[in-house]
Amino acid sequence: MSQFARGSVVRSAYLALLICVASGSALAADAVPDFAPTNTTGWLAQDDEFIAPPGGPGPVRSDPAHQYISFYKFRDNPHPVFRVADLGNPILQPWVRERLREVNARSLSGKVNSIPKERCWPVGVPAFLLLPATPVYFIQSPAKIAMIWMQDHQVRHVYMNVPHSADLKPSWFGESVGHYEAEGLVVDTIGLSDRTFVDNYQTPHTTQLHVVERFHLVDGGKTLEVNARIEDPGAFTTPWNAIQRYRRVEQGRLAEMACAENNGDHFHQELGAMPQADKPDF
Repeated sequence: MSQFARGSVVRSAYLALLICVASGSALAADAVPDFAPTNTTGWLAQDDEFIAPPGGPGPVRSDPAHQYISFYKFRDNPHPVFRVADLGNPILQPWVRERLREVNARSLSGKVNSIPKERCWPVGVPAFLLLPATPVYFIQSPAKIAMIWMQDHQVRHVYMNVPHSADLKPSWFGESVGHYEAEGLVVDTIGLSDRTFVDNYQTPHTTQLHVVERFHLVDGGKTLEVNARIEDPGAFTTPWNAIQRYRRVEQGRLAEMACAENNGDHFHQELGAMPQADKPDF
């Protein structure tokens, strides 16, 4: 075993021990997943829309009459198409269905429907799971886990083994608290701003949105699977479930990629605005 590999094994074991001690948990050290076994390990989303669960209520998918063909999943497709949501999904409350109908109308008219990440906006949760093109990197410690999407350095912070705040102000990524269970990492998120969308079909939500994600390694550690449960009594008729899978990649360390560089509406396609500060933050 190389010196680097031995160091990774020792680091992983020490990390697991610290987590168990800090949480007072009897969870075995080998049950704590290591999402960053090397300093170049990243996770690349396999698609930019959710996978439906085996049964029960599931995410918004494309209208069968206007099948969406993902550029990220089918890169050789010469005829990319825009998303048209299936309005027949029974999870949608009437006002959500009408908002999606408006988005669909723009797509069907031939206009570009830019999604938030393409215009450099924070995507929120659970849409963070749908960020394609570049990897997500994990930084794990006993007190906090950070998930960093490389392309625009969008970051989620998961605070470990603590309760949610009593007085929570909605924010782009909300407040995520986590803990380890036998099946992996469980992340519970509330306090999400209603300025984000649930998915890339631009499905809206309210500030009552509550997302629980379960991250676990499968396929011998080559795949990261996330099972998400989404509920929002202000937007959906029932809680629903969705799946995302990432493949492990070793394509180098976290690199600098600025979304806003050369990202103007050069072809006058009526793209959405990009974030712009109109007053100082401090």
